[in-house]
Amino acid sequence: MDCMFSSISAHPVVLLTGKLPKSISVTTMVHPNTKICYRKLPKNLRYPRRTKLPPDFGVNLFLQKPRTGTDTTTDTQEIDSISGHDSASEEDQGSNVVWESDEVEAISSLFQRRIPQKPGKLGRERPLPLPLPYKLRPLGFPTPKRHVKLAYPVSRASISKQLYKNPSFLIGLAREIKDLASDEDVSVVLSKWAPFLRKGSLSMTIRELGHLGLPQRALQAFCWAQKQPQLFPDDKILTSTVEVLARNRELKVPVNLEKFASLTNRSLIEAMVKGFIKGGNLKLAWKLLSLAKQNKRMLDPNIYAKLILELGKNPDKHTLVVDLLDDLGERDDLNLSQQDCTAVMKICIRLGKFEIVESLFNWSKQSGRDPTVVMYTTLLHSRYSEKKYREALSLVWEMEASECLFDLPAYRVAIKVFVALNDLSRAVRYFSKLKEAGFSPTYDIYRDLINIYMVSGRLAKCKELCKEAEMAGFSLDKHTSSQLSQLEEEMRSGF
Repeated sequence: MDCMFSSISAHPVVLLTGKLPKSISVTTMVHPNTKICYRKLPKNLRYPRRTKLPPDFGVNLFLQKPRTGTDTTTDTQEIDSISGHDSASEEDQGSNVVWESDEVEAISSLFQRRIPQKPGKLGRERPLPLPLPYKLRPLGFPTPKRHVKLAYPVSRASISKQLYKNPSFLIGLAREIKDLASDEDVSVVLSKWAPFLRKGSLSMTIRELGHLGLPQRALQAFCWAQKQPQLFPDDKILTSTVEVLARNRELKVPVNLEKFASLTNRSLIEAMVKGFIKGGNLKLAWKLLSLAKQNKRMLDPNIYAKLILELGKNPDKHTLVVDLLDDLGERDDLNLSQQDCTAVMKICIRLGKFEIVESLFNWSKQSGRDPTVVMYTTLLHSRYSEKKYREALSLVWEMEASECLFDLPAYRVAIKVFVALNDLSRAVRYFSKLKEAGFSPTYDIYRDLINIYMVSGRLAKCKELCKEAEMAGFSLDKHTSSQLSQLEEEMRSGF
């Protein structure tokens, strides 16, 4: 049988002549008559090994298995045979691969260093580093801790510094004095704590005795303090005692009050006036205030405000209130608290002095204070009472712009303004806001909404609000009921 063998071998072949070439490839082809046989190439030729990569510096080479000399020679022979085979195939194809210089440099840099970057945008902007916590802290020393519990015993001086101005301790003294028997003196309690007291300490204790209804005990505490050289003289203790006695109507008023007002100091006069106002002795307060004005003694504006508030409750004293308002308007150093300012504004509305209400509101805003909802409501009620409904509407928008939270009186006055303007949609919207805020509508709110619905001719809504008011516990007055029945008759006759 004639056949041709074809084989490719990478092993050296020994010739008969005795010469040993480096590597010889013998090709033998066998062609059978009936069938052609193709032998598969071995795996090492079909998938030739890639060249060895440089060692990884992160791998410990001493842990690898040592290589023998035979392994090295075998690898060298296989690489040579593959390179010879590749060169033969390249010669057969007649194609030559030419490597450029930058490609050679890039491949070689894989085994030496990083790939060189091509020249481009050299001035790159790097992102800023993240802020570090210790750099965000403000410069300076750390703030010391307060109220640190000390491991060593506290000295007597530090205890006295803590106690002489501690409100709970001073009020506790007043309660201990209250628990004393009627025949015992306040010195029983105060003598124990005398080393811990300082000037001005007992003023809070004396005021607390006044709140407890013990003016005689307050006088005893003042007499005890007079005998203590470290506590007296002290204006705070004196004014507190005078105010407590005046409030309980146990202060002996001097016969010659004019001489007293001209010789005594301002703080003592203010204490007497405060005590007379709180005790309801407005006649003496007014007299003492008038004498101080005659002697050109300017008292605190808040005292004027408190006296105006008390006198304004009596309609017969409105003339005195007007005089006090004039005196207060002449003051250049007007320094009223927001509570007193709002109280004066309410009295001015009752007296019909709407221009004073506007001026007090403007003064409060110019002084740098943010108006409260009570002050806004007072001004809104003033403009409603003056029948300046458009100005009142602009004030409502100002309250909304300043994000002022409405309370029940504010909703009540705002709905009155909308009803006066015959603005049904806004009145209904603010009525819904009132409910959403969790407030319960008052009777006058129900009545105003029923009236505006009657003006619009919406009888069904009127009946709905009437049922809601009855469920809330209100009953309609006779005037509203008659108007509602009259509207119902008109609607029936119209059909």
